[in-house]
Amino acid sequence: MAADAPADKPFLLYGANGYTGTLIAEECARRGTSVILAGRSEASIRPLAERLGLPYRVFSLGTGAEVARELEGVGAVLLAAGPFSQTSAPVVDACLRTGTHYLDITGEIAVFEAVHARGAEAREAGSVLLPGAGFDVVPSDCLAASLAEQLPGATHLALAFHAVGSPSRGTMKTMLEGLPQGGAARRDGRIVEVPAAWKQRTIPFHDKPRSAMTFPWGDVSTAYYSTGIPNIEVYLALPKRLVSAARLSRPLAPLLGTKPVQRFLARRIDSRPPGPSPRERETGRSELWGRVEAPDGRSAEATLTTIEGYTLTMLTAIDTARRLLAGEATPGAHTPATAFGADFITRFEGCTLRMGHVS
Repeated sequence: MAADAPADKPFLLYGANGYTGTLIAEECARRGTSVILAGRSEASIRPLAERLGLPYRVFSLGTGAEVARELEGVGAVLLAAGPFSQTSAPVVDACLRTGTHYLDITGEIAVFEAVHARGAEAREAGSVLLPGAGFDVVPSDCLAASLAEQLPGATHLALAFHAVGSPSRGTMKTMLEGLPQGGAARRDGRIVEVPAAWKQRTIPFHDKPRSAMTFPWGDVSTAYYSTGIPNIEVYLALPKRLVSAARLSRPLAPLLGTKPVQRFLARRIDSRPPGPSPRERETGRSELWGRVEAPDGRSAEATLTTIEGYTLTMLTAIDTARRLLAGEATPGAHTPATAFGADFITRFEGCTLRMGHVS
């Protein structure tokens, strides 16, 4: 915990006007949580702040020194504005300059790696850096850590998820930015590039089996820091026709990265609804599965059912900010599980972890 007692200070929510940021802001207002809304557009931030009766600040994410000047009186920053590959670095810089805690809701592997590389700086500054405080990657991180605790010495980890409902515009734009990069997996401790839909398998989720393909989810990075397991693959459940389409799209990867195509697809995303409807968030559920394997042939599996992903992100992000301000995590770079324990996800209503036996 930083020396200036951030528990006595509010946290700053940057990107409060986005889909997920607004959900977080509204819940903070409902609870009476001490928060300052922030973003780069006064036309977007001010009406939201006035509607919710919350203070606000308007500034762009320039250099770390520039952002640091905006953090006076702030104990933590919750970054909800993506793509985080463009927004995270200056905010992390500012937090390290000021001894402020940092958390975000990213799922981007490169961002996780960049933030965790600054752990020593964070310890020196008295800051906690905790990227991935939402559906990316709280449930899957806790699932991975729970499996690693059950089977110490495991060398291989596979995770899979199935999320019901449509993604927000921000999530889709982040995925769009990553399309040309293909897939990723961890091999012998190193993150390596793999083709899109590199592997396929049928995943035995709790409710029913589903076809799935490898997907560059954030746990390719974070699960290594949580478990020490050097070989990690993550799968996304999709209908078989979409898995086939992903494999067929591999030759198009360079084209998908060109500016005209990216702009065209971004405009298409902007024409969509901002995110799931209140009804979808109320009724939606997510299913996760994990398996670890040891060199001697032993293995363990588990499943996890959670509430809808954006609602879960709202709850876990607010709770993470609260815990960081209360000094519940030691300074340095963390995953959700290393900060608060493998059982962190089960503290949220509607989230059920089912551990199998080691076999």
